[in-house]
Amino acid sequence: MKQLLTLILLTLYTLTSYAAIPLDNSFSTMLQGVMPAVVNVKAKVKVTDFNTLQELQRQRGIKPGSNDQGLPNIFVSIASGVIVDAKNGFILTNAHVINDAQSVSVTLSDGRHFTAKIIGADKPSDVAVLQIKAKNLTAVTLADSNKLKVGDTVAAIGNPFGLNQTVTSGIISALGRTTLGIESYENFIQTDAPINPGNSGGALIDTQGQLAGINTAILAPDRGSIGIGFAIPANMAKSVMLQLLKFGNVKRGMLGIGAQDITPELASAFNISSTNGAAVTLVLPDSPAQSAGMQVGDIITSVNGINIKNASDVVNTVAFLRVDSKVTIDVLRNNKRLSFNVVLSDPGKRKQSVEKTDPFLNGMALKNFSLLSPVHGSIKGVLVVSVEEDSNAWNADIRPGDVITSANQQKISSILELQTTASKASKTLLLNILRGSSALFLVINTEQ
Repeated sequence: MKQLLTLILLTLYTLTSYAAIPLDNSFSTMLQGVMPAVVNVKAKVKVTDFNTLQELQRQRGIKPGSNDQGLPNIFVSIASGVIVDAKNGFILTNAHVINDAQSVSVTLSDGRHFTAKIIGADKPSDVAVLQIKAKNLTAVTLADSNKLKVGDTVAAIGNPFGLNQTVTSGIISALGRTTLGIESYENFIQTDAPINPGNSGGALIDTQGQLAGINTAILAPDRGSIGIGFAIPANMAKSVMLQLLKFGNVKRGMLGIGAQDITPELASAFNISSTNGAAVTLVLPDSPAQSAGMQVGDIITSVNGINIKNASDVVNTVAFLRVDSKVTIDVLRNNKRLSFNVVLSDPGKRKQSVEKTDPFLNGMALKNFSLLSPVHGSIKGVLVVSVEEDSNAWNADIRPGDVITSANQQKISSILELQTTASKASKTLLLNILRGSSALFLVINTEQ
């Protein structure tokens, strides 16, 4: 009995001793060195669009139309930014924060105010770079966001609702979030660290005190945090920043393919063992991909040594490479490994080249068409399947569903006949169009 009592006492003493050991789970020490790098950004935006004005009125609790004449058309966008270069005063923020801004001011954590210069902004990725001339700045180091994992602890720092230097914490809930419709190029970090309006452009910090991402958006029905926030990965922000600093813009190169995720069913059909990779579904003519020898059905496994998990990986990897960049693309073709060296081209130049080759029909998808119509009788012509906006055909008011029956007063019964007639035209192409139960003439003009 005495031995048992001694054992119990020893056990209690041991438990008490361990409980007495202080457990420091606080971020405070790390944050002391990071928080001065997060700044308040105020952008003065002149609003000229009526719908935008009404939205801003609604946000401020003003009844639309109640006092339109007396309302100012200058509004202040309040958000956040992160100093990433103390020597040169470079600040990362969101492009939507400073979009159309007449002036941008930055307030540091110590209360100092500066007028910021906009170095550049890239709307498709929603990344912008500002610069201030100031001494004794604190910068945060950029993390390698490719090394982040779901479950990693992170802290969000910003100015939600104008409350300066607010810190919230959580974990990384998901990685590689795409198709959210927030930006043109998406590869978001999802986090449950509370993010609210005003946090845009703020910092998502890892436990090492490094910048894991730029807080950008929230998924919330009532403009408040419900634990679903999104941040642009640091690697993506860095890639854009380097182009903005060097060139003042982001000029994306074109590969010229379409790609699709690989489902288990596709993997089985392609006779491959993994769903990692992206299947090439389209290779554009006269594109870098075609010139390099890539084919429909190739399975892209890596781009510049970066493993590809899905089609979005291809888009996001290539999208941040500049025109004339050399890219190494590894593929599987009939279970054989191939490697292609591709030089990305300028999509604008390719478009101009295609337009120059075919100025009248460029931008239209066409199909040979025949129909016995109760209104028009027997019809043979060319069906317009789709029309690119701002193309010469679009500007001539040609729309999907139109049937072209003549060109320059010559009857047309096939795409080949239409192309032949168009190739002989000089500045204008006169088309007779059937549209529903009616018919009309339209003129495609190459000199508008």
